[in-house]
Amino acid sequence: MDAFSQFLLTAAITFIGCSIAVPFLLFLGRIAGLYAIVQERRSQVYILFGKVIGVLDEPGLHLLPAKLGPAAFLVNWLGKCQIVDLRLDQTYLRSQAVNSEEGAPMGIGIWYEMFVSDPAFFLFKNTDPRGSLSANVSNSTVRCLSNLPLGKMLIDRHVMSDTVRSEVTPKSHEWGFKLGSVYIRKVHFRDAMMIKQIESKVVNRLRQVTSAIKQDGVNQVSVITSTAEKTAAVELAKAAAVRPQIVGDALRDISTDPDVAQAVFDVLEAQKIINGKATVTLMPASSSGGILTDLLAAQPQRRDGGPPPVK
Repeated sequence: MDAFSQFLLTAAITFIGCSIAVPFLLFLGRIAGLYAIVQERRSQVYILFGKVIGVLDEPGLHLLPAKLGPAAFLVNWLGKCQIVDLRLDQTYLRSQAVNSEEGAPMGIGIWYEMFVSDPAFFLFKNTDPRGSLSANVSNSTVRCLSNLPLGKMLIDRHVMSDTVRSEVTPKSHEWGFKLGSVYIRKVHFRDAMMIKQIESKVVNRLRQVTSAIKQDGVNQVSVITSTAEKTAAVELAKAAAVRPQIVGDALRDISTDPDVAQAVFDVLEAQKIINGKATVTLMPASSSGGILTDLLAAQPQRRDGGPPPVK
């Protein structure tokens, strides 16, 4: 056999040993109870003849004879191993019925975290630890938060959350559970008629506030307008009172020169005539034919050259 064939044979034997023989030997060792592998956030509880003989809650590889003693070789055949999930879990309880101090029917939604603190207690202290914890949280919420003032119930959620958590934690630890964060997430009214009445009152109040704001704006505008009109009237009255004096002084200055005064009065008279709506007919100063002839001569001529029509 040459060197290359020997190399191929060695490689084939190594591949078969690594892919088949080694996993098979590890499987036999795990079945025989030589070792166990614990996954992250998992716990393995070993039970033999109805008794818990060991709990492995640290992730990694564990040698069972060092943890369980000689019973490690029997537990996989005569006993059993239960795997418990240690991961954090969350639950939300909706609309827990409570009454305020004023008698208003309220609903409280509570959210809480939980995780297994003792796997053995979790398996054997209570047949339904999750249901019992949920019922305990619900009962504590109703018992601790009933008859609180409505204002405090709607605002002080942090205090209410601490109250429920301190009430539930000791009892839950007896069942292998440990309660984490507790938070009052929602507080609401449960009576539909009361909700409609509150909505109606809020809408009416908003309308009143809106009307008051509009009326206040109108009043402010009225005050500003009246103040402006008053100021304008005062100034116009001052101007009207001063005008005769100004005009009189101007006419007095003009009257010192007769020619200037006559020219000013002629201009004013002409301005009055121009501004008026009356019809003005201009006639020559001297006329030989009389006024009637001049008026007829002032009328427009006909196109055929005939005399103008007499009206």
